[in-house]
Amino acid sequence: MTDNTLVKKAAVATSPELADKVLFYFVDHGMQILTAIVLMGVGVFIARWAGNLIHRWLRSKAYDEPVSNLIVKVVKLLIIGFIGLMALGQMGVQITPLIAGIGVAGVGLSLAMQGILGNLVAGLTIIFSKPFAIGEYIELLGVHGQVTDIDLFSTTLLHADNSRVIVPNRKIVGEILHNYGNIRQLDLAVAIGYGTDLTLALSTVSAILQHTPTVLTEPAPVVGIAALNESSIALAIKPWVKVEDFIPAQAAIYQAVIERFRDRKIEIPFPRREIQLLNPLP
Repeated sequence: MTDNTLVKKAAVATSPELADKVLFYFVDHGMQILTAIVLMGVGVFIARWAGNLIHRWLRSKAYDEPVSNLIVKVVKLLIIGFIGLMALGQMGVQITPLIAGIGVAGVGLSLAMQGILGNLVAGLTIIFSKPFAIGEYIELLGVHGQVTDIDLFSTTLLHADNSRVIVPNRKIVGEILHNYGNIRQLDLAVAIGYGTDLTLALSTVSAILQHTPTVLTEPAPVVGIAALNESSIALAIKPWVKVEDFIPAQAAIYQAVIERFRDRKIEIPFPRREIQLLNPLP
């Protein structure tokens, strides 16, 4: 008789015994298992109810959304974990050795998941130190965008083209961060001829900014001469707008400048070069 045959017979003999043991366990502990299932269901319900209640209370106290979400998640996990231990106790599982085993496993997992834990610690640092908030426009590590979500492990930025950039939190903490806040300043320019009435041109641009709805009155827009070029005067147009109006405001202001300059005969010159011929041919 071969070894494979012996193994197969042993497996066939063991399978009924294992099935019988499982069946007897469910028969003997059926009520305890049912009680544990009910406890878990009640625990999930209580966790959701308590989470919603705490979230409403934190919102009434004007807590930041990331902090509120963190507290709610921690409360839910604690409630579900506590009810889960009670359910295991009802099923006859020894809780004390289980907790000790979880502690040992936690040490091993912490060594194997250093990157994830680094993101977690950095996320807590961001949430409580508040270097930026949801809705603000930031730039760091060569990426930029409006902050749409601050999670425990990552921060999500939204670009003007609606693409998302997900940055691990450990990449943010300790780096140089440029926070624009909720508003941004446009950096626009338009060229006028040297023969143009500067007072008329500057007043025209200022009037355009005053009548553009997306331009903020505070801080006040900056309008002035930016540079004296070879064939034109460069005017700087630097109004402040909300982050979400950055692209639309730029297009609207440029269009209004072209139309108003045409109406008032303000020249936007083309580049010019003066060429002199030495010793021209007869």
